[in-house]
Amino acid sequence: MKDIHETNSSDFHFAEGEVLLVDKPLNWTSFDVVGKLRNSMKPQKIKVGHAGTLDPLATGLLILCTGKFTKKIDSYQAEDKEYTGTITIGASTPSYDLETEVDQLFDYSTITDTDIYKTVEKFLGEIAQFPPAHSAIKINGERIYEKARRGEQVELKKRQVKITAFDIQRIELPNVHFRIQCSKGTYIRSIAHDFGKELGIGAHLSSLRRTKSGNFSVLDAWKIDDLVKVINAQKETSQNLSNPTK
Repeated sequence: MKDIHETNSSDFHFAEGEVLLVDKPLNWTSFDVVGKLRNSMKPQKIKVGHAGTLDPLATGLLILCTGKFTKKIDSYQAEDKEYTGTITIGASTPSYDLETEVDQLFDYSTITDTDIYKTVEKFLGEIAQFPPAHSAIKINGERIYEKARRGEQVELKKRQVKITAFDIQRIELPNVHFRIQCSKGTYIRSIAHDFGKELGIGAHLSSLRRTKSGNFSVLDAWKIDDLVKVINAQKETSQNLSNPTK
């Protein structure tokens, strides 16, 4: 984790281009983070974009590019990702996570640790998955989660993704704590939902944290408030240099 004091306020050159790693807080959208940083750079009008959306209920690594480096977003977004999180078995939700309320409960009393480990093996390698209906995919220019929230049926197509690692870190039923390494475009919510189906019961994603994207790690990411403080300090220094006390 970067400390605010480790960065000189003159280190950032936002218009020329910067790659900023942010540890996205819980309940923030990825666009909330982009907006916060963009506003903190005013009065300069700096382009800011992120390289891979994180759901509001997920935390962790969000890569942001500024200025000329926004051209690099697609290449960063294409990198493999690593996540840690929790799958809760015995209960399903329409969104496959905690965005919506539980709609079905299942008896998981017969599920064993062996069942969990055997199920993991079915998700390794190339797999096909349906994205959640409550996702940001666009159909005819509209996010499908908007259709889902209106109760409209959405026809989804399976996507090929690759799971290179799926490790069970701890089992505390009904919670299964995991680490996953996967390709771009993998929906961990869908893995949680499908994990329950493979067990013959329901399941949903109850927590998620992105820990890596390509060569970037959340261990090197800024807390959003600390980063804003550095940006503000840079602006203040710049203003003092341009308007020295006479």
